[in-house]
Amino acid sequence: MANAEPARIRSLKDLQAIKEKVLHETSLREDGFKTCVTVHMGTCGIAAGARDVMSAVMDELAASKRRDIRLTTSGCIGVCAQEPCMTVETLKQQPVIYAKLDPAKARLIFREHALNGKALSQFAIGRGTE
Repeated sequence: MANAEPARIRSLKDLQAIKEKVLHETSLREDGFKTCVTVHMGTCGIAAGARDVMSAVMDELAASKRRDIRLTTSGCIGVCAQEPCMTVETLKQQPVIYAKLDPAKARLIFREHALNGKALSQFAIGRGTE
């Protein structure tokens, strides 16, 4: 069997794009989760209300009774003025980073994006990984 020609890597950006694609495609499916919701809980996020956002998302996840959604936390993503932030990743879609959240917005994003796959552009500040 002949080996397929490897993808041409012309720059560091090409390599980073390949890495991001592979990590995204494998990280969710390997652990059985179809969606990952990350609430960014750096000190800036916590000061801006990330704990309340996390509590709201925890309540929504429990109410949904879904077992294919992972809820996790991470540190600051470097946009302190946009906190609290949350990233929603689903299989076969780029992650969406949401900003300037409060519990009501976080609940809406969870219901629409995490449960139903519909990204809400009005709260999004970017796509891809931070």
